[in-house]
Amino acid sequence: MSQDLQQDTLEALKIAFTFMPKAIEVTQYEYGDRYQKVLEQIQTVRETLLMNNIDPDEVYGDINPELTPNSTY
Repeated sequence: MSQDLQQDTLEALKIAFTFMPKAIEVTQYEYGDRYQKVLEQIQTVRETLLMNNIDPDEVYGDINPELTPNSTY
């Protein structure tokens, strides 16, 4: 895979991740019998980001810096 394509793919994955529910929000009540599958999919995306040296907890701020509060530490 070319470097540009890989960067574009990672950027797309980061954007998609910002629209995914947080794992804590995924319940059987909300997602029915699919909730375990949704949790697995979220984990797969998190692991892929980590394998590419991207912190999943920082992705939202990277994609939407204007909506992210400034850090105080």
